[in-house]
Amino acid sequence: MKKRILIAEDEPIIRLDLKMMLRNNGYEIVGEAGDGDRAIELAFKLKPDLVLMDIEMPKLNGLKASEVIGRQLDIPVLLITAYSQKEFVEKSKQDNIMGYLVKPVSEASLIPAVMIALQQAKRTQTLKQSLQLTHEKIQKRKMIERAKGQLDGK
Repeated sequence: MKKRILIAEDEPIIRLDLKMMLRNNGYEIVGEAGDGDRAIELAFKLKPDLVLMDIEMPKLNGLKASEVIGRQLDIPVLLITAYSQKEFVEKSKQDNIMGYLVKPVSEASLIPAVMIALQQAKRTQTLKQSLQLTHEKIQKRKMIERAKGQLDGK
């Protein structure tokens, strides 16, 4: 099954280039956004497997949009930016951000980054599910122990 990707990039030429590289490598582009607000809207509507997100965009920047998408939808994001300064890298340390690419982006750097981001997201999801199951088992065990305690106390 093809992995579904949403591209959020305000420069149409770069967006087209990213789309072509991804399609040529078997990915399905489910949507395109030119600003952070639209990226959030499309993420809610389309539920992609990954969002490629430019940091500097009009209306709402990519970091804030990524934060909303991560908190509300738990969709992984791969950031793309012209800025490699430490302050941008530091601000990108959110749970759902799986990587950071500096423009200009080549196919040789994009495709491995997408593959790794998708694999890391899958691993993270598996760990979250395991943690949730463990938490549920602990809660059930606590209920059983409380019930035993009440029976023993009578």
